[in-house]
Formats: sequence, structure tokens, C-alpha cells
Amino acid sequence: MDTLPSLSAIADQIENQKLPPIEKWNPEFTGDLDMRIARDGRWFHEGSEIKRKPLVKLFSTILLRQGPDYFLITPVEKYRIQVEDAPFVAVSAELREQNNQPCLVFKTNVDDWVVLDKTHPLRVETDPVSAEPTPYILVRNNLEALVSRNVFYQLVDQAEVVEGQSNELFVNSAGERFSLGTF
Repeated sequence: MDTLPSLSAIADQIENQKLPPIEKWNPEFTGDLDMRIARDGRWFHEGSEIKRKPLVKLFSTILLRQGPDYFLITPVEKYRIQVEDAPFVAVSAELREQNNQPCLVFKTNVDDWVVLDKTHPLRVETDPVSAEPTPYILVRNNLEALVSRNVFYQLVDQAEVVEGQSNELFVNSAGERFSLGTF
């Protein structure tokens, strides 16, 4: 696992991250692009995997979600792409302390850092048939990261059980409490 920078360094990195101002761009819809983001976070163009991580990271900065659709957007073009689940995958998480409070810090497959907090909440969908949980964390705007299975199990190991009519697991981060689901 990569060495995690301090929380203040992560906060500075997030604050100083220079993302394109896609919310200000409003080009006409250009068309569908044969590009797909697989559930495991790999990007494909015309059926071939894009293996150049800097290119994937660049594309991730111009990704826009409108309703159920995802687009790659520039000031003059707007192409719809396919996303199988979520556009990002949370590939690691580490528990840190800040101001005597636990903070969970996630890293995505495109090297974005996200602190689990009120602005970047965790949600867990439960499959109605299998009862299998599928967790997500909000990365930015309305773009989420699927929390990988091994990271989710790390969260479960750190979780607090609240007993009641149904036992529920919670994690605490940045002064907030997030449910991992019931069992």
C-alpha cells in the first residue's frame, strides 16, 4: 500500500487540485463514444483497454454525470460514454486521527484522495436477492467510487456494532457516522 500523506497534505492537495471547470461548460451533445468504464475501474476505448494511467487520469477530470448518463466534456464537445457501475474504484483506505477524531481516507484508482465526511458520504446498496452489500463513496460532484471488496472488509473490521432489532455496523469518520448495513 502507498504511504498515505498527512491529512493536512491531503486537504491541501484536494483544495489545490486543478480540475477543469466542467460545470461552466455547456456544449451541444456531440454523440456516443465507444468508451466504457468497467465495474473494476478499467477504461476501454473501442474494445481495447486504455493502459496509460496518465490518459485515464486526464479523462477522469473531464467526466460529467447528468442523471444516469456519463459524458466526457470539453468546452466544445460532449460525448456520452458507458459506465458499468461507478466511474471510480476506492482501492485503499486508511484510518487517521485529526483533532482527536478518526478520519477514514480513501484513494481511488485514479489517485484521487477522499476523506469520508459529510461532503463525501458513504452509501451502501444491498442486493434484494443476495443481500450482498455494494458500498460507494462520493468523490466529487455526483461522481462516486465503488468501494472495492477488500477495502469494504477493512471497514467492517473497524466497524462498531449497534445492537437493536437488527444489528447494524457503523464507521465513524470526521465527526460523522456512516452505516455499513445490517446483519
